[in-house]
Amino acid sequence: MPSRLVLLGHPVSHSLSPVLHGAALASAGLDIAYEAVDVAPSRLEHAMAELVASGAAGNATIPHKEALARICGRLTPTAGLADAVNVWWIEDGELVGDNTDVGGFHALAGRVLGCAPSCERVAVIGAGGATSAVLAAVGDWRDSTARVFNRDPVRARKLCARYPDVARAETVLEEALAGATIVVNATPIGMLDEGFPLAVERIPERAAVIDLVYRRGGTPWVRAARERGHRAGDGLAMLVEQAALSFHRWFGRDANRIAMWAAVT
Repeated sequence: MPSRLVLLGHPVSHSLSPVLHGAALASAGLDIAYEAVDVAPSRLEHAMAELVASGAAGNATIPHKEALARICGRLTPTAGLADAVNVWWIEDGELVGDNTDVGGFHALAGRVLGCAPSCERVAVIGAGGATSAVLAAVGDWRDSTARVFNRDPVRARKLCARYPDVARAETVLEEALAGATIVVNATPIGMLDEGFPLAVERIPERAAVIDLVYRRGGTPWVRAARERGHRAGDGLAMLVEQAALSFHRWFGRDANRIAMWAAVT
């Protein structure tokens, strides 16, 4: 059992996670604190060495997921495929990393669609660790593919090369959107401001909208998409599910998802 639980990442990403994990820990009767720690990217390796020595476990978010994958001594197959880590723990003295964002995105997509995804054409905006988790999930869906658009086309191509049977990079946003049944925002746009990753008028008429950014009451982009008749959801369902899966990695038992949802809604 870990001695403490730590979230490493952008301060804005800290807002709901301690509340969410606090509810799961309290429900399980575990007297362990979950604390958010802001670590500069240049200090990540040093910080992780200290945490490993203290017997800690935890999560990682923007901007550390990909860097942490390179620090871990061992990765699960899911984290290895995604090349990004959002949950870590110590096992036999070794730092182990996994990616529960993949399972979290499965849950979020099913919630927005109202059914298990299949035969989907997914347009993804962004090419970071979150997009990698989306592509790993889409690879598990029957007859589904993804098109990725990013401001840095080289980054998008490198990411898609890891998923050759699933993903293709596009240099023009309209080409990524063409025929899309799901449009995903996998960038931080909307996390710090009221910005939209894409004008809702450009979303294909019948496409579902998924925003990996989350806010209480939904993000502005999700609210605008719903007003235009799209099925849409923000990243809260993904946050809850990836946290519940993280809890299972740390303690070997299921988290109380009902308590977790009650704490953040």
